Amino acid sequence: MELSGLPAISAPLPWQGTTWARFNQQLADGNLPHALVLAGLPGSGKSRLALALARLLLCHAPNGGLNCGKCHSCEMSAAGSHGDFRWLQPEEKSRAIKIDQVREVVTFTTKTASFGDRKIVVLAPADAMNTNAANGLLKSLEEPSPGTFLILVCDQLHGLPATVRSRCQLIKVPAPSLDSSRAWLDQATGDSDESARLLDLADGMPMLAEAMYQRADGEKLIAIRAACRGLAAGKLSANQAATMLAEAPMDEALEQMARTARGSIKALDKENLNGQTGRCLYEFLDEVGKIQRAVRGGANPNRQLLTEVLLEKLQSVLGRPLAGGSIGP
Repeated sequence: MELSGLPAISAPLPWQGTTWARFNQQLADGNLPHALVLAGLPGSGKSRLALALARLLLCHAPNGGLNCGKCHSCEMSAAGSHGDFRWLQPEEKSRAIKIDQVREVVTFTTKTASFGDRKIVVLAPADAMNTNAANGLLKSLEEPSPGTFLILVCDQLHGLPATVRSRCQLIKVPAPSLDSSRAWLDQATGDSDESARLLDLADGMPMLAEAMYQRADGEKLIAIRAACRGLAAGKLSANQAATMLAEAPMDEALEQMARTARGSIKALDKENLNGQTGRCLYEFLDEVGKIQRAVRGGANPNRQLLTEVLLEKLQSVLGRPLAGGSIGP
């Protein structure tokens, strides 16, 4: 996430009101947990929620349940230069949060806050930590220094070791309704028809729809979505879909295949859900999840071959004889 040039105030998204009210009540009562896991579907706005909470905790004069946007602390966090705030994510050209990054953060948490009473660390996505990094974080979770808060943003909860999950309070961040997503996205696009089109491509996930609209590589994101949807609808072959995904980042291509499988599962009637199609889709989803975790942990499979085999497998599961072979990393 880009942390410089932020607006003066960081607010939660409209569909996060209940969760946000809970945080404010815990703060007022003095019992906000020092370690939180924000878990939910990719593209549902968890990182925005984490940023809003981090800036609220750092603010010297909160107003109306949000950071004030005027104090020195808010000015520094808006500029991305707050000395008591760390945002940990995979480094450039890496898919994993590594042990050296975590060690630096652990050292940071042991120091006294420079600009107030609190220090904040956000890990996003926390399930991108490799095993050594996750183990390195345990001491900070077990024995937090005073005024230190750790916020772990998680797309795949099972990708976090149980030892980490057990030391944090789990917050399940809800996905928005389609109406909420469209009303929010309309503010960016100014066109309700375009918002509806983007949300349809994004399976209702507003942050992904916003990225398709705003990012320089938005057309590439749209192509990724169209490839897997065309395959699922029987309009594209596995080879055609693989061609469309040729330049897609591996993590985004894998996530789209997982989304396609989840969408297909939701569309099944009870008989098919309990039958071979449902079982095969769940097995496919489990295998893709294992590959995602391996890739985030640093595995570097043959990208083209893996994409082709996965798409052939998905095509088979969705209505053709099952493909043979392994799709492991």
